[in-house]
Amino acid sequence: MKAYKADTSVKILAGVVIMLAVVAGIVAMIRYDTTGAGGSGLGREFTYDISDLARIDPNLLLYAQAGPAIATGLQNATGICVAPDSMVYVAGDRQVVLFDTVGSRVGQFSVAGAARCIAVAQDGAIYLGMKDHVQVYDKTGKQLAAWPSAGENAVLTSLAVCKDEVFAADAGNRVVLRYGRDGRVIGRIGEKDASRDIAGFVIPSPYFDLAVADDGLLRVVNPGRHRIEAYTRDGDLEFGWGEFSSRLEGFTGCCNPVHFAILPEGGFVTCEKGLVRVKVYDAEGRFVGAVAGPQQLVEGGASRVCTLPEECQSGGFDVAVDEAGRVYVLDTIKNVIRIFERKAS
Repeated sequence: MKAYKADTSVKILAGVVIMLAVVAGIVAMIRYDTTGAGGSGLGREFTYDISDLARIDPNLLLYAQAGPAIATGLQNATGICVAPDSMVYVAGDRQVVLFDTVGSRVGQFSVAGAARCIAVAQDGAIYLGMKDHVQVYDKTGKQLAAWPSAGENAVLTSLAVCKDEVFAADAGNRVVLRYGRDGRVIGRIGEKDASRDIAGFVIPSPYFDLAVADDGLLRVVNPGRHRIEAYTRDGDLEFGWGEFSSRLEGFTGCCNPVHFAILPEGGFVTCEKGLVRVKVYDAEGRFVGAVAGPQQLVEGGASRVCTLPEECQSGGFDVAVDEAGRVYVLDTIKNVIRIFERKAS
């Protein structure tokens, strides 16, 4: 009889413990803050405040915006370039829109698909990067060619034309495709190759930019490594520069810079997403100053650092420069162009 009573008591006690656990769980679920309005619950010393990162010392802002922002008229502007004839081309909404150097709209034409990037050759041929292939148009908007697909995983994000070659950054396959002007693939650049001391591109989000410099080397962003790397046309890695840092001279977030352009004197203008900053480096990659930051580019100056790839899949601004050194920033959120000019020294 005593053993039976003891066993019964244990069962009752266990039942009470289980009931208390269930009630505690229900209370916790009710009190759980799904909106984040209640804060982290940690002390102020644990709060990650990027307001200081968003502010740029006025002495380091080397450029000023020239006039109001220019509406592109597009719902989804995706890419910008300055052509050799100084015309400004913007791709988006299955269209190409043309502007002059002061931002007046001078033309447009429709294209067969949604272009992600654009480049214009010396002879005026217009190259558009669709998701998986390149299309070619003339100045009137007549389609001249549609090149073969680069594969089902291809995501073309940048184009550069140099003489008789076209280079395409394929973020999906993490490689730069080297084309002849006839659309034949004649090389692949940047694939991981230990024998050539090439670690490969790290591309957590669909931002992967390139350009050909006056020294003949191809400059390619390796966004996950926060670097710009220099390659020969045959794919040899010559050097690179850039570092991960929250400081103004570095690149922060999961994968930056997202876009860049080469200045007439050989320097670089870079653009970062998340914490939106447009900055200037010299030809060797040394930090020079800033074009603009969140306070100039984002309404209210609000900005954030994207630390995870899933946070960084959109919102990257594009950038281009003209022969006079003016910087054209394409705001892909508001679909406007802002033109910045160097301040008097």
